[in-house]
Amino acid sequence: MNNLQQLLQSITPDIYERLKLAVEIGKWPDGNRLTAEQRELCMQAVISYEHQHLPADAHTGYIPPKPHQHCGSDGANSDGHDAEAPLKWQ
Repeated sequence: MNNLQQLLQSITPDIYERLKLAVEIGKWPDGNRLTAEQRELCMQAVISYEHQHLPADAHTGYIPPKPHQHCGSDGANSDGHDAEAPLKWQ
């Protein structure tokens, strides 16, 4: 296992929260600004932690799926299924 994987696996929930806050506000807890490289690395660490420890709907940037709508759903029966409609050939 390489050093990066070991480092990512050693992130605790507290460290995760601090990294996430640093990315959000662009500063370390001591007030120093993150460099672009530090911000990118922190984002990668946050994403890695989330994929290992959190359900998908708790990941940063998660967008819930929209309910599926079937084509031609305006002809649905009372049971929610589409009524049969004849094909119209042009």
